[in-house]
Amino acid sequence: MMFSKNMEMPSAKTVISTATSVAAAAMLIRSTARDWVPSELQHYVSLKLRSLLSSLSSQLTLVIEEFEGLNHNQLFKAAQLYLRPTISPNTKRFRVTMPTKENKISVFMLRNEEIVDFFNGVKLNWKLVSKEVPSKYIDNPDSRGQFGGCTLKSQLQYWELSFNKKHKDLVIGSYLPYVLEKAKEVKEEFKTLKLFTLKYDRRMRGMGGGDAWQSVNLDHPSTFETLAMEGEAQKMIMEDLERFVKRKEYYRKVGKAWKRGYLLFGPPGTGKSSLIAAMANYLNFDIYDLELADVRKNSELRKLLIATANRSILVVEDIDCSVEIQNRRSAARATNPHGFSAQRTEVTLSGLLNFIDGLWSSCGDERIIVFTTNHKDRLDPALVRPGRMDVHIHMSFCSPCGFKTLASNYLGITEHTLFFDIEQLLATMKVTPAEVGEQLLKNEDPECALRDLIGFLERKKSATEEAASKAEDGEPKTVE
Repeated sequence: MMFSKNMEMPSAKTVISTATSVAAAAMLIRSTARDWVPSELQHYVSLKLRSLLSSLSSQLTLVIEEFEGLNHNQLFKAAQLYLRPTISPNTKRFRVTMPTKENKISVFMLRNEEIVDFFNGVKLNWKLVSKEVPSKYIDNPDSRGQFGGCTLKSQLQYWELSFNKKHKDLVIGSYLPYVLEKAKEVKEEFKTLKLFTLKYDRRMRGMGGGDAWQSVNLDHPSTFETLAMEGEAQKMIMEDLERFVKRKEYYRKVGKAWKRGYLLFGPPGTGKSSLIAAMANYLNFDIYDLELADVRKNSELRKLLIATANRSILVVEDIDCSVEIQNRRSAARATNPHGFSAQRTEVTLSGLLNFIDGLWSSCGDERIIVFTTNHKDRLDPALVRPGRMDVHIHMSFCSPCGFKTLASNYLGITEHTLFFDIEQLLATMKVTPAEVGEQLLKNEDPECALRDLIGFLERKKSATEEAASKAEDGEPKTVE
């Protein structure tokens, strides 16, 4: 553009003065419109302008809020997990945490940071938006915390997922399901196994099922490689577990809840607890340790069951002792009905059966229920039938194969000249893996440890034979 010689460029002062006048006029018009134009018309014009601008833009934005009403939005959490290991190299700031009960560092985006992701060649832009809001408690009927069933909210968070609008069907139909699936994998990778138990004071505080559980990290080192079990038994259990976790659709097809019941029976010290820990480590499942004697009634049992997470192992140890407690209290109540408070009512057998394979057993997926007992013969036949306890595993005394595993664990050896003598003794007597392990733990020198074990086995064999001889002669049997 060319200017004639007679034309002069406006001065800076003139430009600033003109701009100021225009701005003042715009503010005056806006103020007048706000005072004289109805709010409904203002809102209508605003929507039309937004719609016009949106139609001219090729970008589409999906908003994924943290909460859906009072419940957490699973897609928000999934996006958080999915994006965690893919922090953009251009990101200047991000949040690093390590909670008290965790043993792994977690990395998260800070608010208003952005990450670019690609899916099937499509560019997708993620942005975490966070806004401070006045703190307030919102009624939550699903919570029974110390604030009387309320959830505290002081921050509004949501994801903005932006992309070209022509890819809307791809993003909603394929990309978001992909994010959900990948989030599950990330969650398992970073998961710290937990051992849950019931809180002692849950009744006094009026806690619901979820608040009634407390957890600690499950650091038990037991694995199938370290168990003092026969190789075939280990293989059977591992194959059964693998088959179970892969058959979600099959269980749904045949109309069964996706759960598996195990009964571990045998004398004390045969490794039942170690097997449960090995199962948890193998599947990466949390453990919920339920003490039935501490559950007051069937309704409380249902609440506790609902509050357990998917992909977990629910353990009820010494189920025969729980039945004995119930039977004794039932007999005492019949003898002295006024001496028992209604608050001490225990879980009934029918309530327990409904918990195992009734309607309430379907409140969750991919769950394993493990019962342990020292006396299988004391259990009610209705409790141990298939469908309730699908797999029965006999935890027996220490075998030569189990001894070799223990020797490898405790002494770091797989062969020794004394192995033959020990195996001969084990074949003729009943010794638990716990007893053998206790002897091997006393000395780190393999030669000394094995000789001490032989001495222990010989003394135990002599004591057993002496007790059997006295029993044949009618004398009282001595119990060690």
